[in-house]
Amino acid sequence: MKTKKELEEEYKQMNFKMGVFQIRNTINDKIFVEGSTNLNAIWNRHRMQLNFGSHPNSALQSDWKEFGENNFKYEILSELEQNETEIKDYSKEVKVLEEMYLEELKPFDEKGYNRRHNTG
Repeated sequence: MKTKKELEEEYKQMNFKMGVFQIRNTINDKIFVEGSTNLNAIWNRHRMQLNFGSHPNSALQSDWKEFGENNFKYEILSELEQNETEIKDYSKEVKVLEEMYLEELKPFDEKGYNRRHNTG
């Protein structure tokens, strides 16, 4: 039987899908765009928060409640390639990729659920 420390080390060595995803409302086509170093886990987290009514994005939460989970799609927009031989923190690369998609898709106001970041 493996020790807790051995299991934690194995977990750290695992490669998760990472990149940028969107949650798309199929009724009004509004999108929420975000990056993650674990694309499988992040969808579970968002869905759980939305289903419990505790999602930090109030506009997305409101539409989720109004239209229901079946009218939202989780879609991976881009995945980061990982170097199998190198252990690396990919969070900065994910953030850059996320910013590129935010700039390109502009999921703000009537087009989406993301909030604009104040610059300055």
